[in-house]
Amino acid sequence: MTEEVIGEETWLSQEAFDRLSKELETLQGPGRAEIAEKIDSAREEGDLKENGGYHAAREEQGKIEARIRQLEHLLRHATVGEASSDLSAASPGTVITATVAGREMRFLLGSREIAGANTDIDVFSEASPLGGAVNGTKIGESTSYEAPNGKSISVTVDKVEPYN
Repeated sequence: MTEEVIGEETWLSQEAFDRLSKELETLQGPGRAEIAEKIDSAREEGDLKENGGYHAAREEQGKIEARIRQLEHLLRHATVGEASSDLSAASPGTVITATVAGREMRFLLGSREIAGANTDIDVFSEASPLGGAVNGTKIGESTSYEAPNGKSISVTVDKVEPYN
C-alpha cells in the first residue's frame, strides 16, 4: 500500500479517521501483547535458528510495527472533515468520472484509507500523477499529466460526486 499524502497532509473523513484511530489503538495494545506472547512461546521451543514459529512471529511483529508507524504518521498529518460540498470541481473525498486517454474511468480522489478494505473503487491520491492533475479541475475542463514513460496523458473531468 502506498502512503497517500500531499506533502505531509492527507484528507480523511471523520469516519475514516475514527476507524483508523481504533485500528491503531488495537494494534498498540492487544496486537502488540498478542505478538509478544507468540514470540515468547516460540522462543521457549528451543534453537531459534531453526524455529519457524519464532521467525514467523518476528515477521508478523515487523508488519504490525510498520502499520503502527504508518497509521501514526497518517493520523498526525490528516485533515479531518467533510468532503467539499462544491461538486463543480474534483477535490479530495469525491468520486470522479473522467475520460483518461480516451477511456472513461471512475475513481475516488484521496487516500485508500478513506475507502477502507470493503470497496472495489479505484483510488488515486492527490499526490499521484492522475490525482494531482484532476485535483481542482472543474467539470468539463481538460488537463494532462506525464506518465512514467514520459508521454502526456489527457484527462477531462466529466462528473464529480460525493463519496458515500
